[in-house]
Amino acid sequence: MKFGVLVFPGSNCDHDAYNVIAEIARQPVTFLWHDSEDLEGVDAVLVPGGFAYGDYLRTGAIARFSPVMQSVKRFAAGGGLVLGICNGFQILTESGLLPGALMRNAGLKYVCKQVYLRAETADTPFTNRIRKGEVLQIPIGHMEGNYFCEPEELRRLESEDRIAFRYCTPGGEITPEANPNGSLDNIAGILNEGRNVLGMMPHPDRSSEPLLGSADGWKIFASMVEALAIR
Repeated sequence: MKFGVLVFPGSNCDHDAYNVIAEIARQPVTFLWHDSEDLEGVDAVLVPGGFAYGDYLRTGAIARFSPVMQSVKRFAAGGGLVLGICNGFQILTESGLLPGALMRNAGLKYVCKQVYLRAETADTPFTNRIRKGEVLQIPIGHMEGNYFCEPEELRRLESEDRIAFRYCTPGGEITPEANPNGSLDNIAGILNEGRNVLGMMPHPDRSSEPLLGSADGWKIFASMVEALAIR
């Protein structure tokens, strides 16, 4: 299997994502430049965090038009695995690969801290190594992480089991106090209809080794490796 990590002008977590795959998962991985449509035969695409194109206009608004994203959309339509982290989640919503939008945090401040997530489904290529209801400790670092969608879209996400993660307390309770950015229904990550595209604001790439304070994020990458291995 082979992973690809997208690189945009302003990406700053591309090497974090690359390191997880190369050094921890021990799988082949390559950087994919924003100005190229060649995905180099990868089996999974990681859209990393950062500030693609400086977040001008709004987060992800320019990145959606990049040549590489046109290829990523075709790749996802064919069932390829795509994981968008933080700015990557924002890019996926702007590109139409995921519904909704990421708005300014409710407190209008950049938030960088450890948070807790409750896994809402284990039935995905990204969470097959995680129990439904399991609580993960994974950090966030964003200004526009406030997820929003229309009421009918929220009902669809819930009915189709497409809410992957919610912000929660260490004990797994979904409370307003556990929500760091005002996201609708405490949503921290969602899936597309085909369940092969995941967008999430927290950073599993920054929590895949114990020395980082938590290795819980590794379970997401390990799930992807397992899913690809049995394809």
